[in-house]
Amino acid sequence: DGEVHINELKNGNAEMFWNPTSEVRKQRLKRHIVLFEEQTDFESERLWQHVTSAINKGDQHKATQEKFVLEEEQRNAARERRENGTEWKPLLFHHDATTNEWHYKYEDLRPWDPLNDIAQFEKNGILQTMERHLSSRMSNHKATCINNQITRHKRSAKDCRRRKTSDQPSNHSQNTESSCSTPESVQELSDDDGKYLGFGSLCAQCGKEMNHLKEIHSAVLSLQRAQQDIHR
Repeated sequence: DGEVHINELKNGNAEMFWNPTSEVRKQRLKRHIVLFEEQTDFESERLWQHVTSAINKGDQHKATQEKFVLEEEQRNAARERRENGTEWKPLLFHHDATTNEWHYKYEDLRPWDPLNDIAQFEKNGILQTMERHLSSRMSNHKATCINNQITRHKRSAKDCRRRKTSDQPSNHSQNTESSCSTPESVQELSDDDGKYLGFGSLCAQCGKEMNHLKEIHSAVLSLQRAQQDIHR
């Protein structure tokens, strides 16, 4: 958010390349960082804290020393893993052997959809997108669960009717209520607090997704209220 110049080495001329106005600076996305005390030992801000402190104090010698100590510890740890035959398994990246490159495991390269996408956030190192509607993956999974339950319900009702017609009914059985219940209409199917009427509760994955979306929605509402307070 500062001035950027292009320096011509041949003649020593300097040309203004970028000079952001105050309006441009106001449009910058707010940077959100995890509180230092909540960071793990291997997060960059905590890992490089002594190097950063020395740079901010203008002590280049101290910064170089701290950088050497940090990198030497990493080399020793890598050496010990090789000697012990321990394989290093990154949590968020995987190695592509064909291109010899590392790739983020949860990368989402689809274009941003302003009509459906609300916000992008990080949770446990995983970048996720808050959407206005359920993702197609979850919707498809939910539809599959519903269809499977409907099929099972219809099959049990059919078997029940087959048993009823095959038996020799007595006068007593004709006057008593059948033990087989009629399957509920599919039109009554609805989602009420994570449950489908007539078909029990959602499967574990659907329930987990629903709870996760509720948490995200609550967080987004909290951020929106905070932004409104800031604007006021």
